[in-house]
Amino acid sequence: MTLDVDLESAAPVAVRARLSVGDEPVALLGPNGSGKTTLLLMILGVRPAGRGRVELAGETLYDSARGIDLPVEARRLGYVPQRYALFPHLSVRDNVAFGAVDPARVGPLLDTLEIADLADRRPASLSGGEAQRVALARALAAEPRGLLLDEPLAALDVSAAKKVRAYLGATLRALRLPTLVVTHDPEDAAALAARVAVMEAGRIVQEGTLDELRARPASRFVSELLE
Repeated sequence: MTLDVDLESAAPVAVRARLSVGDEPVALLGPNGSGKTTLLLMILGVRPAGRGRVELAGETLYDSARGIDLPVEARRLGYVPQRYALFPHLSVRDNVAFGAVDPARVGPLLDTLEIADLADRRPASLSGGEAQRVALARALAAEPRGLLLDEPLAALDVSAAKKVRAYLGATLRALRLPTLVVTHDPEDAAALAARVAVMEAGRIVQEGTLDELRARPASRFVSELLE
């Protein structure tokens, strides 16, 4: 399954990006304000995309030339926003069950992500790493065909980020879903994704593995970003 993106938008952040995401995660790496989240929200369908197209497994989700613009729920893309946006009044179990296609999958998901012991707790009592796993479980419960993760480790402190980084990287690789991970941190990109797309001022300026980008940076910007 592949997510193919070719989008251009002039507002509120000028973005022009083309990339293909297969069954190995791709990190969208760049500084704050470079357009990473804007691109993610255009793919998701919650922000106007301007010109271009988005296809998932051969199905057109968006095509400006043909007037196709599927609503968010029809795109079946799992989304984990920054700071996770869990429902504070619901338990972990009910957060994951919210929007679940098959309620019977909630228990196995809690087990898989090692949060079954948290099932009756509320988000306010969770650590950052625990909340991150709950948010991912909630996204997966909707049985998405692809995942969009916006700075999934940014809300964690340094010690928690090290532990969760390794766990999340292994989880994403095992899922084998088209996954696009937004990050400003090269360490996160290296741990979470097989390939990296560097974004500068709304443009993807270079793609490759982190080793390839460090060995042959296309510009001073890429070189300094990866230091």
